Amino acid sequence: MKTRRTTLAYLLLAFMFAPLAAWAEYTEGVEYIEVPRQPVETGAKIEVREFFWYGCPHCYHLEPVLASWRKTLTPKAEFVRSPAIFRDTWGIHARAYFALQALGMAEKLDSAVFKAIHEQNRFLDSETGLTAFMVEQGVDEKRFSDAFHSFSMEKSLKRAVELQKLYSINSVPTFVVDGRYLTSPALTHGNEEVVKVLDFLLAKAAKERKKNPAPR
Repeated sequence: MKTRRTTLAYLLLAFMFAPLAAWAEYTEGVEYIEVPRQPVETGAKIEVREFFWYGCPHCYHLEPVLASWRKTLTPKAEFVRSPAIFRDTWGIHARAYFALQALGMAEKLDSAVFKAIHEQNRFLDSETGLTAFMVEQGVDEKRFSDAFHSFSMEKSLKRAVELQKLYSINSVPTFVVDGRYLTSPALTHGNEEVVKVLDFLLAKAAKERKKNPAPR
């Protein structure tokens, strides 16, 4: 029969050698970078912004991990996306994203676009190819075309370029939490780890918002 002293000894050992992940801390300049704070577009909610490109293989491999993580996202935070436009050829995919967003179908079809490009080898790098694909997915051809060429599209594209310049985005996928903290799988050395860092930064941002509300 174990004595009280033996039981306490076991508890002490368990505490000392418990998984360090339970007290996970991440370091600024290592797993994330603090950037000049920018206004967010999510109001009272903490903004988690992903810069991505449909044609990026790293974004594609991250997508299922990110989709699972988004289901656990606190109601006090909001996930938003910004298509990166590092080259003129990336603009066609940015237009596709914003057109789907305008139609309220981005969240539903993002995964399908990724799979078409990276699993089916459909480059979707022309308006004709994109439109045909969207019709296959049940999107009305005229509505997609109208959204693709809308006046608001030019404004969205311009804003996307402004945001990537403001945050000095030079690779994708990259995340910015609450307009202040930047991280990426490249910094965290893995897709599974990056969502843990996002949780850490969300908690950090929530504490700081109590002291200094985010600019809007």
